[in-house]
Amino acid sequence: MSNRKGLLALSPLFVFIFFYLILSLIAGDFYKVPITVAFMVASIYAVAISATMPLQRRIDTFSRGAGADRLLLMLWIYVLAGAFAASAKEMGSIDATVNLALTALPSDLLLPGLFVAACFISVSIGTSVGTVVALVPIAVGIAQSTHTSIPLMAAVIVGGAYFGDNLSFISDTTVVATQTQGCKMSDKFKVNSQIVAPAAIIVLVIYALMGLSLQAPPQVPDVQWTKVIPYIAVLVIALMGMNVMAVLTIGIALCGIIGMADGTYGLYDWFGAMGKGIVGMGELVIIAMLAGGMLEMIRENGGIDYLIEKLTAHVHTKRGAELSIAALVSLVNVCTANNTVAILTVGGIAKKIGDRFGVDKRKAASILDTFSCTVQGLIPYGVQMLLAAGLAGVSPIEILPYLYYPMTIGVAALLCILFRYPKKYS
Repeated sequence: MSNRKGLLALSPLFVFIFFYLILSLIAGDFYKVPITVAFMVASIYAVAISATMPLQRRIDTFSRGAGADRLLLMLWIYVLAGAFAASAKEMGSIDATVNLALTALPSDLLLPGLFVAACFISVSIGTSVGTVVALVPIAVGIAQSTHTSIPLMAAVIVGGAYFGDNLSFISDTTVVATQTQGCKMSDKFKVNSQIVAPAAIIVLVIYALMGLSLQAPPQVPDVQWTKVIPYIAVLVIALMGMNVMAVLTIGIALCGIIGMADGTYGLYDWFGAMGKGIVGMGELVIIAMLAGGMLEMIRENGGIDYLIEKLTAHVHTKRGAELSIAALVSLVNVCTANNTVAILTVGGIAKKIGDRFGVDKRKAASILDTFSCTVQGLIPYGVQMLLAAGLAGVSPIEILPYLYYPMTIGVAALLCILFRYPKKYS
């Protein structure tokens, strides 16, 4: 594919970046340009430049991306998460859980404590989405009680969520990375943990130092234990391995039962709370669908194939092979907004590159997983970031500067490639 055609296929991403980031920076306010408008403009542009296809086929292609099975699953999670968060807040479950956390943890340990909790839960349930759904509302409540930055608290949870997404034996990314590279999960875990463990320790220290300035409320209300039940149930059921949609459905039902039993709200109040929560997720649904359609147009026009072709054309050394695998999965992740799909897309090519230049398959799997989690954790239109922003009531761009863990594991993985670490697998 020619450079001109390849760059044209990728150009909708540049249009989005210009409309959202550049214009927002010029205005000095990220709320001046709604992200929905930026995606709408980029999506219209993506359809318009695909002149080799009839208009109806372009629209069908865009619609296929906007309604892809994996994307629709995320949309249903958005709907259920909105209903659960709103009904839990209305019946006092979030406040009760926040009071429990403030009672159990000293104020200077709240930040590292939340990060460790997110790491533990994400490793246990193997999904960053489930971790974000369970913990972001609690983190936001703690932020409000301690007068701490809400984007910071949301970022702590998102960072911890990617710890498990990267390392858990039941994470989609781990399964796909090991399958495409032909190695055991336990072997990949050994290598991957050596790469990211120093990063996790560094981030934990940073949060511990930042937490020293947190001031707990002078008086913490007594914990209403019955109202903590929905969140405890959600966490326990998630840890048992149940599907996140089933977990949220049970959480919604518990909120309604407990809220009506103790007189916090009536049946119609519960319905109203769920309705508000679902409507509040409307913008995220639109963003996800527009992004899915735009990214499908990029794929259909050969943008991803162009990236793969260019990044594999000049590989000559083992270090270069590892760097090309990292760049491939990172750039394809930017174009798909899904780290599992990105690994699936480039996994076969990464295996061929690795075999040709003698890259250890355990390290190749770790590189694929770690860089995909880094990029997924930093793109403002990834499902986890959108979900965290929606539950926290802030812009994804506000969360971005505080995402220390995804940034740090990306740097750590890059240094491991450049300096040939771990030695045994390099």
